[in-house]
Amino acid sequence: MECPRCKGIMVSDSFEDVADDTGALKFSGWRCILCGEILDPVIAANRQSHHEPLLGRSRKKFATQLG
Repeated sequence: MECPRCKGIMVSDSFEDVADDTGALKFSGWRCILCGEILDPVIAANRQSHHEPLLGRSRKKFATQLG
């Protein structure tokens, strides 16, 4: 699977939560080995329900000028 953020490699992973509103403590998903992006079924469903582009997800690089 390809990472939607950086186009890196995503691997299957299991995650633990402190108890969200669904009561689930463990869930499965995908994690990018390059940028750390996490995708699970809830995140994927939320992204599909929003049609506007996700802007500003990656860090912007600013050029510094030396005086």
